[in-house]
Amino acid sequence: MELSAERRESGFSKLKIRSLPFLSLLQSDPRFTITFDPMTSSTSAGPALRVAGLRKAYGDVVAVDGLDLTVARGECFGLLGPNGAGKTTTIEICEGLTDPDAGEVVVLGRDWRIDERALRERLGIQLQETQLSDKLTVDETVTLFRSFYERGRRVDEVIDVVQLGEKRNARVGKLSGGQKQRLALACAIVGDPELLFLDEPTTGLDPQSRRQLWDLIVELRASGRSIVLTTHYMDEAEKLCDRVAIVHHGHVIALGTPRELIASLGAEHVVEFTTVDSPPDALDGESLKRLDGVRAAREHGGRWTLEVVGLARAVPALLAELARRGLTLGELATHSATLEDVFVSLTGRQLRDA
Repeated sequence: MELSAERRESGFSKLKIRSLPFLSLLQSDPRFTITFDPMTSSTSAGPALRVAGLRKAYGDVVAVDGLDLTVARGECFGLLGPNGAGKTTTIEICEGLTDPDAGEVVVLGRDWRIDERALRERLGIQLQETQLSDKLTVDETVTLFRSFYERGRRVDEVIDVVQLGEKRNARVGKLSGGQKQRLALACAIVGDPELLFLDEPTTGLDPQSRRQLWDLIVELRASGRSIVLTTHYMDEAEKLCDRVAIVHHGHVIALGTPRELIASLGAEHVVEFTTVDSPPDALDGESLKRLDGVRAAREHGGRWTLEVVGLARAVPALLAELARRGLTLGELATHSATLEDVFVSLTGRQLRDA
């Protein structure tokens, strides 16, 4: 809870009061009026977001099926999964844009059904596709969004934060894709939100624009804001998120920090290889799993993937096995285990194919 002390004279000032003795002193002073700020009430305790038993269907298609998750205050939380996994439907329900068929959603300690106006003041939302007026300038666009909030940040400050100062007077229609995404982020943070929803913020951007937006999100995270981020880019989730929920067919199939999820594989590295002109049954997963240092083996589209705990042992063992079987190596690649490998291990499918 926070209280403000406002002087009655012209040139008044406000003080946030956290000391009860100081509050008693000001109450006895006729120059001050004590007011309670409902926006920082006891609802500031507890998680930033809590979802339980969430379900949403569109006809026969179940987009979200009994999903549960909790986002802590000050956490950057990632919803990770392929297109169609239910990420956007989940986040739209949490944003109050879509009604669930069943389940409970508590945002900043409040319920959308009774606290919609109060919640709108405390949230920032960047949609997967934000359609802004091409005729307005950057400054006019951010000013428009600032007018939707009773209080917030200065327009010029926000424009500088998203590195669009040089484009302040440029029309939206003249901006690049990356600049438009940064403008959408500016519109999301101009109300100085406690909780920020970012739905696929870097989809369609070139690598440089993606990195620029990542840097901005890292700065927002460092400021202590709670962030819920949806993405189908595994490297993005590893870079930005404190914890990640991997979503598949409307379910959370894995939850933890990126490091914890990768460690759950039990493998430090992944080896991928192909063979030249070999019959489909030339290799089998059980034989490859018995190789020194190999934990798991699977084949997809003629390409084998091995999860290995000892790269220096596994690769020589693999080469020896291919030679023993008279097979010619086509390609060989290795990389450290990633969230992509976690997804494949859990679903048996590549993220791009899911």
